[in-house]
Amino acid sequence: MLEGKAVINETDMLQAMQQDALHLAARALDNFDVTEPTEIAQFIKKEFDETYGLGWQCIVGTDFGSFVTHSQGCFIYFFIGSLAFLLFRGTANLAVEADKILPLEVVEA
Repeated sequence: MLEGKAVINETDMLQAMQQDALHLAARALDNFDVTEPTEIAQFIKKEFDETYGLGWQCIVGTDFGSFVTHSQGCFIYFFIGSLAFLLFRGTANLAVEADKILPLEVVEA
């Protein structure tokens, strides 16, 4: 599968969450063309929101810059081929929907 070809550039996620991110990226690439990075990002974001609670952001592409604030343990930046994936849980509005965000220790992997 494609996740075996992934190269993780930076992460502070637990190993199981990293594997979920790589697996979802591979599934997205099976379902969408690489020329559809917005659809790929939307797919991964929605899956992470469902699994780990709201607040996830996903950026996919071949040429982008970023500077983000993220929750501890909720950041991964990796490549599959020339396509970069940035996935993180933001921190700005967490208090607004705190009842819908699952603490990491509650999530079963």
